Amino acid sequence: MDIIEILKADYQRFPEDQTYNIYGDEVYFKDPLNEFRGVQRYQEMIHFLSTFFTEVQMDLHEIHRNGNIIHTDWTLHLTPPLPWKPQISIPGRSELEVNNKEKISSHRDFWHCSPFDVLKQVFSSR
Repeated sequence: MDIIEILKADYQRFPEDQTYNIYGDEVYFKDPLNEFRGVQRYQEMIHFLSTFFTEVQMDLHEIHRNGNIIHTDWTLHLTPPLPWKPQISIPGRSELEVNNKEKISSHRDFWHCSPFDVLKQVFSSR
């Protein structure tokens, strides 16, 4: 199956049942809150999202490939474990670099808002 089709399916069921074998063992990951290397650490981060937050959903708006770079545009929705159950939406985009073995070697997420704007969503929902 084509890597684009695999990613589309992963976004639809995110964070459950992700296809980790499309990532290189030493994949580089960076977002506004995390930076690390390794598919194991990536799996741990996704597991944390799925166990700490509820109602986790990733809406994929666009995905396309240009050479060895895959661009995605998305919105992540989640609910932190707080009594008033605030719903958070984080719009963003990703740049995934694919190596010559068709494995993702770099995954960089960029949010269209600041981490402070995300935090404000937690408290504006009260």
